[in-house]
Amino acid sequence: MADSMMPRDIVLLVDDSPDALGFLTEALEKSGFSVLIATSGRAALNIVERITPDLILLDAVMPGMDGFETCRRLKTNAAIAPVPVIFMTGLTETEHVVNALDSGGVDYLSKPINIDELRARIRVHLSNARSAQSARVALDAAGRHLLAVKSDGSIRWSTPQATRLINAATESDDGIDIVARRISLWMEERSKPGFARDVAFSLSEGAGASLQLSFLGAIGADEYLFRLTASSKRPDDAVLRQHFPLTQRESEVLMWIAKGKSNKDIGDILGLSSRTVNKHLEQIYVKLGVENRASAAVRAAHVLHGE
Repeated sequence: MADSMMPRDIVLLVDDSPDALGFLTEALEKSGFSVLIATSGRAALNIVERITPDLILLDAVMPGMDGFETCRRLKTNAAIAPVPVIFMTGLTETEHVVNALDSGGVDYLSKPINIDELRARIRVHLSNARSAQSARVALDAAGRHLLAVKSDGSIRWSTPQATRLINAATESDDGIDIVARRISLWMEERSKPGFARDVAFSLSEGAGASLQLSFLGAIGADEYLFRLTASSKRPDDAVLRQHFPLTQRESEVLMWIAKGKSNKDIGDILGLSSRTVNKHLEQIYVKLGVENRASAAVRAAHVLHGE
Protein backbone atom coordinates (compact mmCIF):
# COMPACT_ATOMS: atom_id res chain seq x y z
CA MET A 1 0.00 0.00 0.00
CA ALA A 2 1.32 3.45 -0.82
CA ASP A 3 2.66 5.63 1.95
CA SER A 4 -0.03 8.20 1.19
CA MET A 5 -2.62 5.66 2.31
CA MET A 6 -0.93 5.05 5.66
CA PRO A 7 -2.29 6.81 8.75
CA ARG A 8 -0.25 9.87 9.82
CA ASP A 9 1.61 9.83 13.10
CA ILE A 10 0.06 12.22 15.61
CA VAL A 11 2.32 14.69 17.44
CA LEU A 12 0.96 16.60 20.43
CA LEU A 13 2.72 19.98 20.56
CA VAL A 14 2.60 21.70 23.97
CA ASP A 15 3.92 25.29 24.10
CA ASP A 16 2.57 28.59 25.40
CA SER A 17 4.26 30.63 22.64
CA PRO A 18 2.02 31.39 19.61
CA ASP A 19 5.10 32.01 17.45
CA ALA A 20 6.66 28.67 18.40
CA LEU A 21 3.37 26.86 17.85
CA GLY A 22 2.94 28.35 14.39
CA PHE A 23 6.50 27.64 13.31
CA LEU A 24 6.61 24.08 14.62
CA THR A 25 3.11 23.14 13.43
CA GLU A 26 3.91 24.18 9.87
CA ALA A 27 7.23 22.33 9.90
CA LEU A 28 5.73 19.13 11.35
CA GLU A 29 2.77 19.08 8.98
CA LYS A 30 5.11 19.53 6.01
CA SER A 31 7.04 16.53 7.34
CA GLY A 32 3.92 14.36 7.20
CA PHE A 33 2.70 14.50 10.80
CA SER A 34 -0.74 15.34 12.15
CA VAL A 35 -0.36 17.98 14.85
CA LEU A 36 -2.47 18.56 17.96
CA ILE A 37 -1.87 21.83 19.84
CA ALA A 38 -2.03 22.58 23.55
CA THR A 39 -1.04 25.97 24.98
CA SER A 40 -0.72 24.75 28.58
CA GLY A 41 -0.05 21.63 30.59
CA ARG A 42 -3.69 21.50 31.66
CA ALA A 43 -4.86 21.61 28.03
CA ALA A 44 -2.45 18.77 27.17
CA LEU A 45 -3.90 16.62 29.96
CA ASN A 46 -7.41 17.26 28.66
CA ILE A 47 -6.45 16.33 25.09
CA VAL A 48 -4.91 12.97 26.00
CA GLU A 49 -8.11 11.96 27.76
CA ARG A 50 -9.71 11.85 24.28
CA ILE A 51 -6.84 11.17 21.88
CA THR A 52 -3.61 9.19 22.29
CA PRO A 53 -0.77 10.84 20.33
CA ASP A 54 2.19 8.91 18.96
CA LEU A 55 4.69 11.43 20.37
CA ILE A 56 4.61 14.54 22.56
CA LEU A 57 6.76 17.67 22.10
CA LEU A 58 6.71 19.54 25.39
CA ASP A 59 7.98 23.02 26.27
CA ALA A 60 9.81 22.89 29.60
CA VAL A 61 9.07 26.46 30.71
CA MET A 62 5.38 27.43 30.81
CA PRO A 63 3.38 29.57 33.24
CA GLY A 64 1.39 27.70 35.84
CA MET A 65 2.13 23.99 35.42
CA ASP A 66 5.59 23.70 33.89
CA GLY A 67 6.63 21.02 31.41
CA PHE A 68 8.25 18.81 34.03
CA GLU A 69 5.08 18.58 36.15
CA THR A 70 2.97 18.19 32.99
CA CYS A 71 5.10 15.21 31.94
CA ARG A 72 4.80 13.57 35.34
CA ARG A 73 1.02 13.87 35.22
CA LEU A 74 0.85 12.66 31.62
CA LYS A 75 2.79 9.55 32.58
CA THR A 76 0.21 8.61 35.22
CA ASN A 77 -2.22 7.94 32.35
CA ALA A 78 -1.71 4.25 31.41
CA ALA A 79 -2.44 4.92 27.74
CA ILE A 80 0.12 7.74 27.60
CA ALA A 81 2.86 6.12 29.69
CA PRO A 82 4.52 4.43 26.64
CA VAL A 83 4.29 7.59 24.46
CA PRO A 84 7.72 9.24 24.02
CA VAL A 85 8.02 12.82 25.30
CA ILE A 86 10.68 15.13 23.84
CA PHE A 87 11.33 18.30 25.84
CA MET A 88 12.01 21.62 24.14
CA THR A 89 13.95 23.96 26.36
CA GLY A 90 16.25 26.94 26.40
CA LEU A 91 17.50 25.65 29.75
CA THR A 92 20.63 23.66 29.04
CA GLU A 93 21.99 23.49 32.57
CA THR A 94 22.57 19.93 33.73
CA GLU A 95 19.90 20.03 36.44
CA HIS A 96 17.23 20.98 33.93
CA VAL A 97 18.24 18.20 31.55
CA VAL A 98 18.19 15.72 34.42
CA ASN A 99 14.79 17.03 35.50
CA ALA A 100 13.43 16.50 31.99
CA LEU A 101 14.59 12.90 31.92
CA ASP A 102 13.55 12.19 35.53
CA SER A 103 10.02 13.41 34.85
CA GLY A 104 9.58 10.87 32.03
CA GLY A 105 11.07 12.49 28.94
CA VAL A 106 13.15 10.43 26.51
CA ASP A 107 15.08 13.33 24.97
CA TYR A 108 15.40 17.11 24.85
CA LEU A 109 16.07 19.75 22.20
CA SER A 110 17.57 23.16 22.86
CA LYS A 111 15.80 26.25 21.58
CA PRO A 112 15.88 27.67 18.99
CA ILE A 113 14.74 24.37 17.46
CA ASN A 114 16.58 23.05 14.41
CA ILE A 115 13.88 21.44 12.27
CA ASP A 116 16.13 18.82 10.65
CA GLU A 117 17.31 17.69 14.06
CA LEU A 118 13.74 17.69 15.37
CA ARG A 119 12.55 15.48 12.47
CA ALA A 120 15.42 13.06 12.96
CA ARG A 121 14.84 12.70 16.69
CA ILE A 122 11.09 12.28 16.28
CA ARG A 123 11.55 9.45 13.79
CA VAL A 124 14.11 7.70 16.00
CA HIS A 125 11.84 7.83 19.05
CA LEU A 126 8.74 6.77 17.10
CA SER A 127 10.68 3.76 15.82
CA ASN A 128 11.94 2.90 19.30
CA ALA A 129 8.45 3.24 20.76
CA ARG A 130 6.99 0.93 18.13
CA SER A 131 9.67 -1.68 18.74
CA ALA A 132 8.96 -1.57 22.46
CA GLN A 133 5.21 -1.77 21.85
CA SER A 134 5.61 -4.74 19.54
CA ALA A 135 7.66 -6.51 22.22
CA ARG A 136 5.01 -5.74 24.85
CA VAL A 137 2.30 -7.12 22.59
CA ALA A 138 4.27 -10.31 22.02
CA LEU A 139 4.76 -10.76 25.78
CA ASP A 140 1.09 -10.03 26.48
CA ALA A 141 -0.21 -12.26 23.68
CA ALA A 142 -0.20 -15.51 25.67
CA GLY A 143 -3.75 -16.50 26.45
CA ARG A 144 -5.32 -13.84 24.24
CA HIS A 145 -7.31 -13.96 21.03
CA LEU A 146 -5.00 -11.73 18.96
CA LEU A 147 -3.76 -11.72 15.41
CA ALA A 148 -1.65 -9.31 13.36
CA VAL A 149 -1.90 -8.62 9.64
CA LYS A 150 -0.05 -6.73 6.94
CA SER A 151 -1.65 -3.75 5.18
CA ASP A 152 -2.98 -6.10 2.46
CA GLY A 153 -4.80 -8.19 5.08
CA SER A 154 -2.48 -11.19 4.97
CA ILE A 155 -1.78 -12.77 8.36
CA ARG A 156 1.56 -11.97 9.99
CA TRP A 157 0.91 -14.05 13.12
CA SER A 158 -1.94 -15.40 15.20
CA THR A 159 -1.91 -16.58 18.81
CA PRO A 160 -2.85 -20.26 19.29
CA GLN A 161 -5.95 -19.11 21.16
CA ALA A 162 -7.09 -16.99 18.21
CA THR A 163 -6.51 -19.82 15.74
CA ARG A 164 -8.55 -22.26 17.85
CA LEU A 165 -11.34 -19.72 18.25
CA ILE A 166 -11.44 -19.07 14.50
CA ASN A 167 -11.53 -22.77 13.60
CA ALA A 168 -14.19 -23.53 16.21
CA ALA A 169 -16.36 -20.57 15.26
CA THR A 170 -16.11 -21.15 11.49
CA GLU A 171 -16.27 -24.94 11.84
CA SER A 172 -13.38 -25.09 9.40
CA ASP A 173 -9.71 -26.04 9.50
CA ASP A 174 -8.89 -23.16 7.15
CA GLY A 175 -10.84 -20.56 9.12
CA ILE A 176 -7.76 -18.33 9.29
CA ASP A 177 -7.95 -17.89 5.49
CA ILE A 178 -11.60 -16.89 5.75
CA VAL A 179 -10.76 -14.30 8.38
CA ALA A 180 -7.81 -13.01 6.33
CA ARG A 181 -10.10 -12.36 3.35
CA ARG A 182 -12.56 -10.44 5.56
CA ILE A 183 -9.79 -8.36 7.15
CA SER A 184 -8.36 -7.64 3.69
CA LEU A 185 -11.66 -6.02 2.68
CA TRP A 186 -11.67 -3.98 5.91
CA MET A 187 -8.10 -2.82 5.28
CA GLU A 188 -9.09 -1.63 1.80
CA GLU A 189 -11.97 0.41 3.24
CA ARG A 190 -10.23 1.87 6.29
CA SER A 191 -8.56 4.81 4.51
CA LYS A 192 -11.82 6.16 3.10
CA PRO A 193 -13.13 9.41 4.64
CA GLY A 194 -15.50 8.86 7.55
CA PHE A 195 -14.57 5.20 7.98
CA ALA A 196 -15.02 4.16 11.64
CA ARG A 197 -11.90 2.21 12.58
CA ASP A 198 -12.91 1.87 16.22
CA VAL A 199 -16.14 -0.05 15.43
CA ALA A 200 -15.86 -3.85 15.60
CA PHE A 201 -16.83 -5.72 12.45
CA SER A 202 -18.11 -9.26 12.14
CA LEU A 203 -17.60 -12.41 10.17
CA SER A 204 -20.25 -15.13 10.07
CA GLU A 205 -19.55 -18.53 8.54
CA GLY A 206 -21.61 -21.74 8.55
CA ALA A 207 -23.62 -22.65 11.62
CA GLY A 208 -20.93 -21.64 14.07
CA ALA A 209 -20.34 -18.38 15.88
CA SER A 210 -20.22 -14.86 14.60
CA LEU A 211 -16.67 -13.59 14.99
CA GLN A 212 -16.24 -9.99 16.06
CA LEU A 213 -12.95 -8.36 15.06
CA SER A 214 -11.73 -5.21 16.81
CA PHE A 215 -8.86 -3.12 15.43
CA LEU A 216 -6.36 -2.31 18.21
CA GLY A 217 -3.89 -0.27 16.18
CA ALA A 218 -0.59 -0.39 14.31
CA ILE A 219 2.19 -2.08 16.29
CA GLY A 220 5.06 -1.89 13.82
CA ALA A 221 6.01 -1.33 10.22
CA ASP A 222 3.18 -2.85 8.18
CA GLU A 223 1.82 -4.69 11.23
CA TYR A 224 -1.77 -4.17 12.44
CA LEU A 225 -3.28 -5.82 15.51
CA PHE A 226 -6.81 -7.23 15.90
CA ARG A 227 -8.65 -8.81 18.83
CA LEU A 228 -11.23 -11.55 18.22
CA THR A 229 -14.36 -12.39 20.19
CA ALA A 230 -17.24 -14.71 19.35
CA SER A 231 -20.98 -14.61 19.92
CA SER A 232 -23.87 -16.76 18.86
CA LYS A 233 -25.22 -16.02 15.38
CA ARG A 234 -28.74 -16.80 16.54
CA PRO A 235 -30.34 -15.91 19.87
CA ASP A 236 -30.47 -19.59 20.84
CA ASP A 237 -29.04 -18.83 24.27
CA ALA A 238 -31.93 -16.42 24.90
CA VAL A 239 -34.42 -19.15 23.88
CA LEU A 240 -32.83 -21.54 26.37
CA ARG A 241 -33.07 -18.96 29.16
CA GLN A 242 -36.80 -18.64 28.48
CA HIS A 243 -37.28 -22.37 29.10
CA PHE A 244 -34.72 -23.06 31.84
CA PRO A 245 -33.63 -21.07 34.94
CA LEU A 246 -30.14 -20.46 33.55
CA THR A 247 -27.73 -17.55 33.77
CA GLN A 248 -26.60 -16.02 30.49
CA ARG A 249 -23.25 -17.82 30.61
CA GLU A 250 -24.89 -21.15 31.47
CA SER A 251 -27.27 -20.78 28.53
CA GLU A 252 -24.34 -20.06 26.21
CA VAL A 253 -22.52 -23.18 27.41
CA LEU A 254 -25.67 -25.30 26.99
CA MET A 255 -26.23 -23.90 23.49
CA TRP A 256 -22.77 -25.02 22.39
CA ILE A 257 -23.27 -28.43 24.04
CA ALA A 258 -26.41 -28.82 21.92
CA LYS A 259 -24.29 -27.97 18.85
CA GLY A 260 -21.92 -30.82 19.70
CA LYS A 261 -18.96 -28.75 20.82
CA SER A 262 -16.39 -30.19 23.21
CA ASN A 263 -15.51 -28.50 26.48
CA LYS A 264 -12.26 -27.31 24.91
CA ASP A 265 -14.09 -25.76 21.93
CA ILE A 266 -16.60 -24.09 24.26
CA GLY A 267 -13.77 -22.66 26.32
CA ASP A 268 -12.09 -21.26 23.20
CA ILE A 269 -15.31 -19.75 21.85
CA LEU A 270 -16.40 -18.15 25.13
CA GLY A 271 -12.94 -17.33 26.46
CA LEU A 272 -13.30 -19.61 29.51
CA SER A 273 -10.98 -22.08 31.18
CA SER A 274 -11.86 -25.79 31.13
CA ARG A 275 -12.43 -25.64 34.88
CA THR A 276 -14.96 -22.81 34.49
CA VAL A 277 -16.79 -24.70 31.71
CA ASN A 278 -17.04 -27.73 34.01
CA LYS A 279 -18.44 -25.61 36.85
CA HIS A 280 -21.12 -24.23 34.51
CA LEU A 281 -21.94 -27.78 33.39
CA GLU A 282 -22.48 -28.85 37.00
CA GLN A 283 -25.02 -26.05 37.50
CA ILE A 284 -26.70 -26.82 34.16
CA TYR A 285 -27.21 -30.49 35.13
CA VAL A 286 -28.80 -29.47 38.42
CA LYS A 287 -31.11 -26.88 36.85
CA LEU A 288 -32.20 -29.18 34.00
CA GLY A 289 -32.63 -32.18 36.31
CA VAL A 290 -30.28 -34.36 34.27
CA GLU A 291 -27.20 -36.39 35.16
CA ASN A 292 -24.94 -36.03 32.15
CA ARG A 293 -23.94 -34.07 29.10
CA ALA A 294 -25.87 -36.18 26.60
CA SER A 295 -29.14 -35.71 28.48
CA ALA A 296 -28.55 -31.95 28.71
CA ALA A 297 -27.90 -31.78 24.95
CA VAL A 298 -31.13 -33.69 24.23
CA ARG A 299 -33.21 -31.37 26.40
CA ALA A 300 -31.66 -28.30 24.77
CA ALA A 301 -32.24 -29.71 21.28
CA HIS A 302 -35.91 -30.28 22.08
CA VAL A 303 -36.29 -26.61 22.94
CA LEU A 304 -34.22 -25.24 20.06
CA HIS A 305 -35.39 -27.49 17.26
CA GLY A 306 -38.68 -28.91 18.50
CA GLU A 307 -37.20 -32.42 18.37
